Amino acid sequence: MSNEKQTTEKPWGGRFSEPTDAFVERFTASVDFDQRLYYHDIQGSIAHATMLAKVGVLTEQERDTILQGLKEVQDDIEQGRFEWSVTLEDVHMNIEARLTDKIGITGKKLHTGRSRNDQVATDIRLYLRDEIDIIASEITRLQQGMLALAEREAGTIMPGFTHLQTAQPVTFGHHIMAWFEMLSRDYERLMDCRKRVNIMPLGAAALAGTTYPIDRHLTAELLGFERPTNNSLDSVSDRDFAIEFCAFASLVMSHLSRSSEELILWASAQFNFIDLPDRFCTGSSIMPQKKNPDVPELVRGKSGRVTGHLISLLMLMKSQPLAYNKDNQEDKEPLFDVIDTLKGCLKAYGDMVPAIQVKAASMEEAARRGFSTATDLADYLVVKGMPFRDAHEVVGKAVAYGVESEKDLSEMSLGELANFSEVITEDVFDVLTLEGSVNARDHIGGTAPAQVRKAVAAAKEMLAVR
Repeated sequence: MSNEKQTTEKPWGGRFSEPTDAFVERFTASVDFDQRLYYHDIQGSIAHATMLAKVGVLTEQERDTILQGLKEVQDDIEQGRFEWSVTLEDVHMNIEARLTDKIGITGKKLHTGRSRNDQVATDIRLYLRDEIDIIASEITRLQQGMLALAEREAGTIMPGFTHLQTAQPVTFGHHIMAWFEMLSRDYERLMDCRKRVNIMPLGAAALAGTTYPIDRHLTAELLGFERPTNNSLDSVSDRDFAIEFCAFASLVMSHLSRSSEELILWASAQFNFIDLPDRFCTGSSIMPQKKNPDVPELVRGKSGRVTGHLISLLMLMKSQPLAYNKDNQEDKEPLFDVIDTLKGCLKAYGDMVPAIQVKAASMEEAARRGFSTATDLADYLVVKGMPFRDAHEVVGKAVAYGVESEKDLSEMSLGELANFSEVITEDVFDVLTLEGSVNARDHIGGTAPAQVRKAVAAAKEMLAVR
């Protein structure tokens, strides 16, 4: 929406002999999407003006006038009194023009010693740093929900799968803790990414630095950056920190997509392992019995969206010569959408996961199918002195008999089992039960309920010190 009160002259128009084509003006403008950077743009300008006064480029009176004007501009934006102008191209020039309208010629001094190139690079880093902190808290909240669910279901037995075929019995709490571990690595990646985001480009100016006696360390301190960047060319031209964040986000979404796939399967009538609360599902317009797991399905679908944005940013940067190019205007929309999408998915999961209702009887009944204790029988034979490969063959024959007779190993009589090996005795039934199988795996990282509870306790301590 244009603002007729603001000047339509371009701040860079001195060397041009004709106005920008109307279509080109709209085509090249970024204000429709980069206006979300307004707060961080103003914070950057406050720090820049403070620094300029400290080194003597601005007087204290000029600094105070600029700071008061910037606060008024921020208030105008937040109160809905600010009209964004496509003619002024971007968030930076819109804010500077409004500042100059308010305080006069002093407003034009704010841009001394900087360029929109280092300004936008700083704005994005400030914005992304704040969003990283929000996302980190959402990951932690989701992990807390996972811990609550895992602790509640530490002893609930379910079939563990490989190739989506029944493999060995595990506990549901152990399975949820696998999700927890994925997110723990994601959190570490995010914190590592934040270190590289938290470096300040401001002061690089257009590409070569500035002739003014700026103090970049002071500006970095004022903005909470760890330090200023080391090379002015690199400062304004690379977006690898945004690409790294999107790579992190793609991994998180990949993990959430895997969890979504399992939730969708488990909630189906064919599995019947869990029930998702109604508030996270929708119905069918034609089939009244349907309860669709829309939240997990959407999260699964949105993973492709986030990964697509990662590829977009990689392609955006791959052929750019140093330093800044207009291509980099295309960095914001993918990055913004990744942030919005990830935050939404994490919030939905953080609300949904601790509310999952587990159908323990169905899980246990499923674990009794598919010969899930076959490995336990093989281990039993090995303990009795049989070589593992021989034990594997014996159990394979027992399973073949079970398929033919429609009996699980635990349902066979001692006489039936003894037909396959003379070393099998009455104590075999201690290892063929589901409870015996999971309890036997009582070591760190194992599925035994006692180990799940230890893992939950350790995880709670870890989250408490984040």
